[in-house]
Parts: sequence; C-alpha cells; structure tokens
Amino acid sequence: MAYIETDRPISAIFVDLVNQFTALVRKEGQLARAEMSEKISEIGMALGLVVGGAVLLIPALVILLQAAVAGLAAAGLAIGWASLVVGGAALLIGLALLALGINRLRAGSFVPNKAIGQLQRTAAIATQQMRNDNGIPKRAA
Repeated sequence: MAYIETDRPISAIFVDLVNQFTALVRKEGQLARAEMSEKISEIGMALGLVVGGAVLLIPALVILLQAAVAGLAAAGLAIGWASLVVGGAALLIGLALLALGINRLRAGSFVPNKAIGQLQRTAAIATQQMRNDNGIPKRAA
C-alpha cells in the first residue's frame, strides 16, 4: 500500500504533478506520431500497389474492350453500335468503381484511433483518481 507523504510542501507536489503530466503528454504524442507514421506507410504501400495494378490493367482492358467490340461485330452488330455498347458499359463500370473507391478513402479511416482511445482512457483514469482517495489509507489522527 502507498502512504501519503505529508512532509512535502504543496509546491513540490505540484511540480511533480506537472512533470508527470508533461511526460504523459509527451509519451501520448509519441504514440500518436508512431501510429500516424504506420498509417502513412500503409497508405503509401496501398497507393503503390494501386498504381502498379493500374499500369498493367489499362492495356489489358483496352485489348479486352477491342475483343468485345470485335465479338459484337462478328455477331452481326454494326461496328459503330458495338463500340458504343462496349464503351457505355465500360463507362458505367468505371464510374461505379470510382465512386466506390472515393467512398472508401473517407477521412475517418486515417484517424489514429489507438492513440485517441489511449488518451481517453488516461483522462478517465486521471479524473477518477482526482475524485477519490484511490484506496490510500489516511493517517490516524
């Protein structure tokens, strides 16, 4: 069990409190920076993969679209109409994928949730400790 040290002046206790609070804020800041760095690394890796995939998919998509137009033309549709049908379908699919990607890149996914949660827990514990005696036995009078 911890005992309350009564020989220390209030100013010394206050200085200790400020020093401990400063150290706590510094540690929480380091945690937030580390988490943001981790998230930025993940985003960078994801963007690199997306760019690499796009570079390979664009020529493949052009060839497949040309094959679809040729297939429709071979089935008896005029080349102009076949191109219009295939181009329209590609446009609709592309717009749907674009909307889905923009929706997934919302700002909330880049928030350092772990650091914020830790700060909230720390604040709750500090508030609780300020409200009660924390089980420290009081000196007998």
